[in-house]
Amino acid sequence: NCFTHICMLRMLRSTGLVRGAVLLPYKVCKQNRPLNNFLKCRPIRCSMTPQKRSHKTIGTHDGAFHCDEALACFMLRQLPEYADAEIVRTRDAAKLSDTDIVVDVGGVYDPDAKRFDHHQREFDTVFGHGHTIKLSSAGLIYKHYGMEIVAKQIGLTVDDPVTMKIYLKVYKSFVEAIDGIDNGVDQWESTGPPKYTSSTNLSARVGKLHPHWNEEDSPAIRDACFQKAMALTGAEFLDCVHYYGKVWLPARQYVVEAINGRHTIHPSGEIFKLPRYCPWKDHVYDLEGEMKVDPPLKYCLYEDEKGNWRIQCVSASAGSFENRRSLPAAWRGVRDAELDELTGLPGGIFVHAGGFIGGHKTLEGATQMAIKALTLD
Repeated sequence: NCFTHICMLRMLRSTGLVRGAVLLPYKVCKQNRPLNNFLKCRPIRCSMTPQKRSHKTIGTHDGAFHCDEALACFMLRQLPEYADAEIVRTRDAAKLSDTDIVVDVGGVYDPDAKRFDHHQREFDTVFGHGHTIKLSSAGLIYKHYGMEIVAKQIGLTVDDPVTMKIYLKVYKSFVEAIDGIDNGVDQWESTGPPKYTSSTNLSARVGKLHPHWNEEDSPAIRDACFQKAMALTGAEFLDCVHYYGKVWLPARQYVVEAINGRHTIHPSGEIFKLPRYCPWKDHVYDLEGEMKVDPPLKYCLYEDEKGNWRIQCVSASAGSFENRRSLPAAWRGVRDAELDELTGLPGGIFVHAGGFIGGHKTLEGATQMAIKALTLD
């Protein structure tokens, strides 16, 4: 009945999946219809419900959709000006001209006119701040509105230095990949085939939200699928903003403390100990430059959740599987008593076969493993 679906609508509105007019299934209302099927139903207006029209509209193209415009539309809705905006999906120039802001269609990039397409032959806008990949519609909206969005999400002002730090980090760690994929930019500079493929990135998962070739398809169904794409990209975007603002950035002070105390661990200054476990890897690369760390850090010591101690290698660069200095080859893949015989340090737990991490029952043992590893191949 209509009451059932009005309740469902309220739930959907709370997630940002549905805004504006009430949606009811095509032709009939069936109680207990699964949510996934409900989202695919053709929208019609319910005359029993007062109509609340949005004062703003966001235009984008219809038909097949991609990750960039789904995220662009979601990000715009995080702004007070477009919080209740209706999404108008069309390629009709006359209809687009009536919308308040347009993304990913129209052949115009003009921030003053609020037109954000990137498909023009002459388009070459990049994010800046050292980034050189051409922007997609997601990157364009983030470039112009991201500071305001980030500030709102982490509860700071747009002129707070922390806002800028999170704004830049979210672009590098999240939005840039969407720009690169949408513009067909390879991650590597090589003519050879990749060693493996990945089909689980956000852009790929958005692509799988389209109706399949052997399923029912219609403009209304695609519009409903686009709402799902907005919800998917938006949830991951907000998770990213909140992570870097509330989890990653607060860890920086502990990494600074550990680096400052590195010479108390070993005179070389190549081993550092975290006062508590926290996300440390990204901070190391930034802080080494800021703090003029030389020689570069090689090993990080930290206590794990069981009270044992880990020795982990610092990667050659962010995201790399290559270590600056791996743990000794003779230790790799060895555990317990056999490891103790090789290291001469009772209490060893393991060294990974990849040589990037090992464990010991005590801080002293882990420290001595790291010191020995500095001179053993």
